[in-house]
Amino acid sequence: MSQLVRLIGRRLVALPIMILGAALLVFVIMSFSPSDPARRALGPSASPKALDIYREANGLNDPLLQRYFSFVAGWFRGDLGTTSGNVPVTEVVAQAFPITLQLTFLGLLIAIVISAVLGVLAALFRDGWVDQIIRVFSIASLATPSFWLAILMIQWLGEVPGGWGIFPALVSRWVPLTEDPAAYVRSIALPALALGVPVAGSLIRVVRTAMVEELDRDYVRTAIGAGVPYPVVISRNVLRNALITPVTVLGLRVGYLMGGAVVIEIIFNIQAMGQLILDGVTRNDVFLVQGVTLVVAIAFIVVNIFVDLLYVLINPRIRSI
Repeated sequence: MSQLVRLIGRRLVALPIMILGAALLVFVIMSFSPSDPARRALGPSASPKALDIYREANGLNDPLLQRYFSFVAGWFRGDLGTTSGNVPVTEVVAQAFPITLQLTFLGLLIAIVISAVLGVLAALFRDGWVDQIIRVFSIASLATPSFWLAILMIQWLGEVPGGWGIFPALVSRWVPLTEDPAAYVRSIALPALALGVPVAGSLIRVVRTAMVEELDRDYVRTAIGAGVPYPVVISRNVLRNALITPVTVLGLRVGYLMGGAVVIEIIFNIQAMGQLILDGVTRNDVFLVQGVTLVVAIAFIVVNIFVDLLYVLINPRIRSI
């Protein structure tokens, strides 16, 4: 237990260091943007004197390192600057980020369910026709970009000419789950599927390989020979040991899911982080792009720390180091 506590403590200590590093990277990249925050705030007709006064008042003339520390201090106060419409970035991010989190979580859930079921079936019926069908599905899913799958789903299942009209093609207004569960499911089903299926394609092969390796170990044959029922051996021993590798790979896929969610949101017109990034880039809104990018980067770091801790908890060999 003491070893486990030390491992968790080291990862938690590393968390703020990685967050500060992400903030530094985002800040430095956005500092080289050709957009002038002073002119963006005051308008193109502002006089040079007014621009200088604004830059001095907001610390834009300070050295880069000093501006970075001011940026970090503002971030800890919940101040990420203001958009070109003089709206606090924190406010617009607080409205959009939960939607992106919901889409990412549902895409992750779909990927986990599909890969777990099909990966286990492929391992149990390896080299048979079930395994071959699942292999074709895995390869096809892995080779399909999420944005292309989203467009196909809109054409086939969306409310468009020639489609089946089961789901809305575009999300005109985001409906919370607590307000209308049926409308919520209809609006998020296609985006979540388009996001989760390609990830499931890669995880299926990982789950199958891990399961096959565990099924070939001596303890499985020993347990079956001792009279332990086969389903019990699979559920209590093989599955738990086979989870270690997929969980590790899953942490790497979270970044793909969050990045893919940004693109999927734009395709389905979901007013979330993807739309904010697009609006910020098209309007040269440095503070908006900087704030949204930083929040997404921090979320990615936190999720990977959580997956790392989960890996430690399910792997007894790590806990015994």
